[in-house]
Amino acid sequence: MRDLAADETLQFLSLNTGTVRKQGGLLAILDAAARHGISNVAPWRDQVHEIGLERAVRAVHDGGLRLSGYCRGGLFPTDDAHRIEVRDDNRRAVDEAVALGAPCLVIVVGGLPHFARPGSAASCDLAGARAQVADGLAEMLAYAETAGMPLALEPLHPMMAAERSCVCTLRQALDLCDAIDPSRSRGLGIALDVYHVWWDTEILSQIARVGADRMLTFHLCDWLVPTMSVLSGRGMMGDGVIEIRKLRAAVEALGFNGAYEVEVLSDHWWSRQIDEVLSVIIERYRTVC
Repeated sequence: MRDLAADETLQFLSLNTGTVRKQGGLLAILDAAARHGISNVAPWRDQVHEIGLERAVRAVHDGGLRLSGYCRGGLFPTDDAHRIEVRDDNRRAVDEAVALGAPCLVIVVGGLPHFARPGSAASCDLAGARAQVADGLAEMLAYAETAGMPLALEPLHPMMAAERSCVCTLRQALDLCDAIDPSRSRGLGIALDVYHVWWDTEILSQIARVGADRMLTFHLCDWLVPTMSVLSGRGMMGDGVIEIRKLRAAVEALGFNGAYEVEVLSDHWWSRQIDEVLSVIIERYRTVC
């Protein structure tokens, strides 16, 4: 395993900008990352849209930053009236990722239509939602492939099945990859977030199944006990129960050599000063991860 304690330049650390989204806009976050020597980031689309794509591209370039991913595309399930809108939005996400120089676009597939895409007609057809995910992902991959942008499919915790992702396990995500890209040559892979998969009895065997070619990005945080909010109650690494190093070892055994992306979506950490949050991230990266 890589010795993160010896990573003086933080070359393997990436800041998912959602971790400090309440402390300021994208430019302020990028400035803070630079102050702390963090040169890898993963911005969210809404933060990019707030300042405009051209300005975001310029800030990344001028700051000498690299992206570990771009959040996010997907949210495929919808009703017929909004299907073209969903397709076009996902194509824009691909184009934005290309412009920013992202190595992959993270895909959160969506749950039931009226949660995945507000304004869609209500439905409790989870199997139908999963069928839409398969169709929508295949269509999006065809566009992303022409743009040279890999798609990183992220399974989410089962408690988010209705609202955010009806793909809830790494096995489900890999089965989709095998069905849509059986040759493993079209740029469809995995975004693995320890928060969403740590509980899975199959996780180590399924990580081995991913392979180096499909492991596109790896996200770090922790699971608190008790967890007060599944959406915004994540823990800082070391404050919870996830065996982070065990999962990191399994991912590194595949040959993964990308940055470790810290994504702590937390009401607690959103209430702290940005420099405090980044200092704690760096300390935990070196001592816990």
